[in-house]
Amino acid sequence: MSKLILRNIARSFGDFQAVNDFSLEMKPGEFVSLLGPSGCGKTTTLRMIAGFMPPSAGTIEMDGQVISSAAGVVPPERRRMSMIFQSYAIWPNMTVGENVGFGLEVRKLPRAEIGRRVDRILEVVQMGALKGRYPAELSGGQQQRVALARAIVVEPEVLLLDEPLSNLDANLREEMRFEIRRLHDEFKITTVYVTHDQSEAMVTSDRIVVMNKGRIEQIDPPHVLYGKPRSRFVAGFIGRTNFVERGGATYSLRPQSIGLSVAEPAANGIEAEIVDRAYLGEHWDYQVKPLGEAKPLRVSAGPNAIFELSQRVWLEIDPAAMVRVEA
Repeated sequence: MSKLILRNIARSFGDFQAVNDFSLEMKPGEFVSLLGPSGCGKTTTLRMIAGFMPPSAGTIEMDGQVISSAAGVVPPERRRMSMIFQSYAIWPNMTVGENVGFGLEVRKLPRAEIGRRVDRILEVVQMGALKGRYPAELSGGQQQRVALARAIVVEPEVLLLDEPLSNLDANLREEMRFEIRRLHDEFKITTVYVTHDQSEAMVTSDRIVVMNKGRIEQIDPPHVLYGKPRSRFVAGFIGRTNFVERGGATYSLRPQSIGLSVAEPAANGIEAEIVDRAYLGEHWDYQVKPLGEAKPLRVSAGPNAIFELSQRVWLEIDPAAMVRVEA
């Protein structure tokens, strides 16, 4: 049986359609990210799953039972879900241990059981030594770990995360992506993760739902989304790409799929000129204009593949790397 099913849900605010005809079926223990730009409807969808607002149409089911419809919703506190917000929402007047154990106190678990669970989860999130500290004494990453521990310790059946890493610096965001996935692999909680950052979604997710203007563009595992995008929007939003028009059709061609050399290749060679470049440490990012073409192509090359501006080069393009997409 599926753990969570969203059937044709929609949500409107007056004349504005925030979410339209959204359907998703999640298996127990699956990690799914809702990915898209600001205003695409992903947070509204998450809030409907949480029970903070009813859908205007459609239903949400959990374990085969309807928990949301236009007629009414099961309250958030009765959904067996935990939610982590962008702001962490940990209480400043409580220690780390008290914050993590609060949900267990509300559930009136025995004191010894609360202590055992709190100690275990703090060790799992590598915060055991900081149990007695207050939030003001913690870094942003440590506060995020407290929020994760507090959400997981109550053993929810569904975990909801709303842009949980957006307040962290770039290096810490990268670290916490892997931490969130590690915790998921350990506890196997069915998880819905909202983000506008495609790298976060790629690292953490079993599947990604790409949203645009309230609708689903594509649902697939990360490698499928990247390698076989169905639409121009998905191809441009997941990673970097070139759009090539041929015979009235649009193709996506990834920068790393284009060979770049001074020697003419044996097949599929196109002479071109370097018009711009940027060194990014792990690779060079080149803008290369095929001779006779108005539009340059973006090409990724290794750190030792050094070409000068205005230098003539050859491009080698494998036709199999060109993926046709809907406009």
